[in-house]
Amino acid sequence: MGIDAFVDGFGEEPGYLDYGRFGPLSKAAAEEGNALTHVLERARHGSSGVFGEQDARVRDAASALTGFPAEQIVFTPNTTTGLMHAMFGLTGSVLLSPDEFPSVPITAVRAQEALHTVQPVWLETDHGKVTPGQIRDQIESSVVAVAVSLVDSRTGYLCDIEGIRQVIGDRLLIVDAIQGFGVVDAPWQAADVVVTGGQKWCRSGWGTGFMALSERAVERLTPVFSGYSGTEEVEPWGFVPPPAPGAKAFRVTNPDPIAQARFAAAMEEIADVGVPAVNTAVAENVSRVIDLADEFAFAVVSSRTEHERAGLVVIEPPEGQVTLLTASLHNHGVTATTRLGQVRLSVHAGTGTETLDMLRSAFISFGTVATY
Repeated sequence: MGIDAFVDGFGEEPGYLDYGRFGPLSKAAAEEGNALTHVLERARHGSSGVFGEQDARVRDAASALTGFPAEQIVFTPNTTTGLMHAMFGLTGSVLLSPDEFPSVPITAVRAQEALHTVQPVWLETDHGKVTPGQIRDQIESSVVAVAVSLVDSRTGYLCDIEGIRQVIGDRLLIVDAIQGFGVVDAPWQAADVVVTGGQKWCRSGWGTGFMALSERAVERLTPVFSGYSGTEEVEPWGFVPPPAPGAKAFRVTNPDPIAQARFAAAMEEIADVGVPAVNTAVAENVSRVIDLADEFAFAVVSSRTEHERAGLVVIEPPEGQVTLLTASLHNHGVTATTRLGQVRLSVHAGTGTETLDMLRSAFISFGTVATY
């Protein structure tokens, strides 16, 4: 598949620049979900076998994109579930920034409060950007794991996980990949735990995600939340078997096969076109948005350097003007995220000229009424 065919799978209305919040369903994911929903609706004799096939399918698709063996991948309904498996499974201290997206620090603190086996160690950062140098300078001997977001949801900063691996030695590296998976060609093998959801950049809808584990993570993490489907028994009546070896131990119950099918279809399409091709298209559109922001003299507070950015562009209007800019975007049909006095524009491969023209019109409108 070429990038043009991939872009044809974007069915949302022009003006959508909010993939960092959620991505409208891709054509491939929507069609797959609709097809299996119809099978479930009719329940024709002999048709149910397709649902049991989706777990292996989604793990194979995740394996193709990450390089982790399929047996070391477990489907999860969202990123946070995978983070909770990782944090509750640790014994020792975990180094992380308090400025990470709340799911990362909250799961660490909840694990500390509940089990008292993990201790968060708070990393001091440069405005939320986690770098190998900061980790090298602040890591303590008691730290057994480092947790970080691949892409910071507020600054758009693309983390150097390969550099972090080099400075942490054989400690576990836990990566929340939700803001980059599917559009960033990351060195996934540098991580020990990769957790992501599919509802953002993969455009597969809510209820989709996975956790991939290295051999080191499988050995060191305790499967605290391990349900009956996380054993090697089909239905363990009358006795409680131990958790299955490997990633399967982190299953809580049987997954939603329709969600798995949507996620698998989305990842298969990304693998077909290739993440580097998707990343190139995203990078070109990010540059166009940055150029627009510069043209209208907006401060771009996310990184301009290509190797430090993914699909997020964060602009900061003059003090007191964010409400006006938000209203202008809304009035011109542009969907974006506003928080903490900043506007986050999320750009994907399918972001077209019409959307950028709408953004330009919103900027023009803002400029005619803003006061400085």
